Amino acid sequence: MNDKFRNAIELIPQATPPVWMMRQAGRYHRHYQALRKNHTFLELCRSPKLAAETALGPIQDFDFDLAILFSDILFPLDALGMGLYFEDAGGPKLRMPLTNESLLKLNDPLTVVDQLAFQKEALIETRKVLPKDKSLIGFIGGPFTLFTYATQGSHKGGMKVAKTLANQILPQFYEHLMPLLKENIRLQLEGGAEVVMILDTAAGELAPDYFQTWALEPAESLARAFPGKIGYYSKELSESALAKCLMTKSFKGLGFDHRHELTDILHDPSSAHPRAHFIQGNFDPEWLFLPPTDFDRMLWSWVLPLQRLTPEERRGWVCGLGHGILPQTPEENVRTFVKRVREVFS
Repeated sequence: MNDKFRNAIELIPQATPPVWMMRQAGRYHRHYQALRKNHTFLELCRSPKLAAETALGPIQDFDFDLAILFSDILFPLDALGMGLYFEDAGGPKLRMPLTNESLLKLNDPLTVVDQLAFQKEALIETRKVLPKDKSLIGFIGGPFTLFTYATQGSHKGGMKVAKTLANQILPQFYEHLMPLLKENIRLQLEGGAEVVMILDTAAGELAPDYFQTWALEPAESLARAFPGKIGYYSKELSESALAKCLMTKSFKGLGFDHRHELTDILHDPSSAHPRAHFIQGNFDPEWLFLPPTDFDRMLWSWVLPLQRLTPEERRGWVCGLGHGILPQTPEENVRTFVKRVREVFS
C-alpha cells in the first residue's frame, strides 16, 4: 500500500499528498493506444491480465501513487441482461434499454454475480504486477448514474427520459441493481481493492431533494455495508448537494469536480465538526490542454492557495482532477502535474 494514500484515507497530516487521476489509463496515453491496436476495449476489460497491463502503464510512465481497476461502470447492466456493447465511434450501447416492459425481463441479480468475477481477477492480477509501494482501488457506477445509462444511454444532452422513468420504475429497478452492486463491491474488495469509489456522474443533474433520495441515500446504503471502504464522487453538484455529501458519515472519502473551491472543502473554519472524509480532486482537466508554459502558470495558481494550508488543514487530500483525463490530453502536462505537486508539497 502507498504510504501517502494510507495517510490520506486515515486523515493523518502529511506534507505531500498522493496523486491519482481518474481515467489515468485511457485514450490520451500511448501505452493504452498501443494496447488498443491489438485488442478491443472489452477485451482489455474482460481479460484480467490485459486489464492489469492497462492499469500498470500510467504507474510506470507517470509514477502515480495509485492504480485503479481498468474496467467500466456499465458491466452490472450487462449482467442484468441489458446487452452491453461498444461502438468505436459511439461508445457504450445497450441492446435492451430499460423501460417499463424490459424491467420485467431483467435477470435475478444474485444469479449473475459471477458475471462480474472478472473484475476481481483483474484486481488480483493488477496487484501482482503493481509495485508494493503503490495502492490499488476499485470503482462502481452510482445507482442513479447506472439508471440514467440504462434508460437513455448517457447523461449528455439532458435527463428527460431518465427523470420521467425514475418517477415510474426507479424503486423497482433498484431492487435488481442494488443487490448486484453490493456483490460487485464485495468482489472488488476480495480482489485487493483498498477502497472502492462510487462514481455518480449523473447525480449532479438532480434537484436537491431528489439528489438525496435517488442518488445519495442509495449510495450510502452501499457504503454502510462496507464500513471504511467506500468513497463517493459526483460532479456539478449544487452547494446544498455538496453540503449533504460533507455531512454524511458512511463514506470514507468524497470526490468533487473543479466547480468547488478545494481549499474551502479541505478547511472550513465555519464548520462546527471536523472533516470526516478524505477529499479527492480537483484540478480542471481542460487546463491540461494549455501550452506547457501557460499550463505550468495555471497549475501554480491552483496549488498556491493549497500550499498556504497547513498539513493538518490539508489532511486527507488525494490530489487529482475534477473529473477524468480527456482524450488528446498532452502527456507532458500530466507528467508536469505530478512532478510539480510533489515539488510544491515536499
